[in-house]
Amino acid sequence: MRSSLKDVAARAGVSARTVSNVVNGSARVSAETRQRVQEAIDELGYRPNLAARSLRAGRTGIVGLAIPELHSPYFAELAGLLVDEARRRSWTVIIDQTQGDAEAERRLLTGDGGRVMDGLIISPWALGARDLTDTARSLPVVLLGERSPQGLADRVAVDNVAAADEATTHLLAQGRRRIAAIGLQPHLANGTAEQRAEGWRRALRRAGITPRPEWELAVASLHRTDGARAMAHLLDGDTVPDAVFAFSDELALGALHTAHARGVSVPQDLAIVGFDDIEDGRFSNPSLTTVSPDKRQIAQRALQCLADRIYSPRNDLPASDLTIPHRLVVRGTTDPAATAPAH
Repeated sequence: MRSSLKDVAARAGVSARTVSNVVNGSARVSAETRQRVQEAIDELGYRPNLAARSLRAGRTGIVGLAIPELHSPYFAELAGLLVDEARRRSWTVIIDQTQGDAEAERRLLTGDGGRVMDGLIISPWALGARDLTDTARSLPVVLLGERSPQGLADRVAVDNVAAADEATTHLLAQGRRRIAAIGLQPHLANGTAEQRAEGWRRALRRAGITPRPEWELAVASLHRTDGARAMAHLLDGDTVPDAVFAFSDELALGALHTAHARGVSVPQDLAIVGFDDIEDGRFSNPSLTTVSPDKRQIAQRALQCLADRIYSPRNDLPASDLTIPHRLVVRGTTDPAATAPAH
């Protein structure tokens, strides 16, 4: 027999209203109570009547996720976590790919083809914060990424400057002094690459090293091919770097491939640090040192921001600007002793 909302309330020892608040993602429930209610929901296998709830509330129970690249391991993992977290709220996630195109981002925000989403989480590469919020108008929107929303929209992001500084400082602590950066993207408007470059420059200057412009390599994309090509360019230069900070793990893995092909020993002759902590890097040879953002927390906080805005009577809550933790995971590309993949 199908469990009811009252059954869940009785099991958790709370009111039916509290259970409803948890199911609807309301922020007006303590973490402890939310956990107790969620455990009761899981134990009883409770599933809300989405059709009836949507009819009463004028909502669909569907939220959108717009990411630049579906094939990117980082965005694929993040999308999976967002779907998992949304399922706990009995939401369905529609995923679309923008490829960093302004018109594609605008189309999703305006709901061309019919408004079916209650809200949208988007990682914008082309539109600025004002463009996003002006275009979205009444649609609840949460931004993923580093472009400042200037108080106009909710944003969930990692502190890229601090993370890049930490990665570069780690290389300096290993005795590296000729540290190159791969991943500048002047053609994009999101600011992520420039923030990582700023963290790299800041750490070098603090160590008394002047950043060399010829070691700041721009790329068309953050893929393995681009990293391999950039690494080849560095190795063909008059002075070869002894370390590389790559702005994505895919770039780092491409650089590692080229180093192997050229007979460069990693990490003895060349240390490499990536960014994102994708699974591939844990099983490369040697395994990849990387900046690891808390991707699950990104998913959780983004969905909570979206829920707060969806269930706000007039979608008029003050904008939130949330910084998510990161950590540096040291593996074999900078530490010869760290040879085994980290699970």
